Amino acid sequence: MSEIQIASSWKKILSSSFEKPYFQSLRAFIKNEKQAGKTIYPDEPLTFHAFDVTPFEQLKVVILGQDPYHDEGQAHGLCFSVPDGKALPPSLQNIFKEIKKDLGINIPESGNLERWASQGVLLLNATLTVEAHKAASHQNKGWEIFTDSVIQEISHHKKDIVFLLWGNYAKQKVKLIDTNKHLVLMSGHPSPLSANRGLWFGNKHFSATNEFLRSKNKGQIIW
Repeated sequence: MSEIQIASSWKKILSSSFEKPYFQSLRAFIKNEKQAGKTIYPDEPLTFHAFDVTPFEQLKVVILGQDPYHDEGQAHGLCFSVPDGKALPPSLQNIFKEIKKDLGINIPESGNLERWASQGVLLLNATLTVEAHKAASHQNKGWEIFTDSVIQEISHHKKDIVFLLWGNYAKQKVKLIDTNKHLVLMSGHPSPLSANRGLWFGNKHFSATNEFLRSKNKGQIIW
């Protein structure tokens, strides 16, 4: 099987995972799905895009999502993000609304969050691939084992990282994080279902993140 294409700064941290049986099984599953004619998102070169645009050395913030978008042209390897020119999904609209409320920043036209990623925000989905038009179709195939190990490696090797855990699924990941070394901020999910029940708006996570980064003499994020 071909070598994993992932940024060199992460490869030395994560290379042992790629050799493990669960990961080999995961790769075989995805290969078989493609050979069966199924469309997989994101496109293969973008599977590890989150790592490519946020080098390990520059890491400041981790935002955890669950699944890639499963409609055509939406997923590009960053959680909650869509490429330029794509309509803003509801959760992303609510993220931008909270940023406006929190920091007074106007809602942008583009939902491409590479501008965050390039500042040190790792936009990590728990599952890195999905079958077209089938939400959660690649859950429990091995991706979660891999991304849990990513969180643990970050917690172990880094300090003063801000972890943003939105929704019950993401909140479960707190057990993987050394909260004595890092700041963990939790709230409801930005999806309309959660946000409309008062579990998202007003969390002020974006100003709190920047306040923490400033206190650690790290550059704040331009949200």
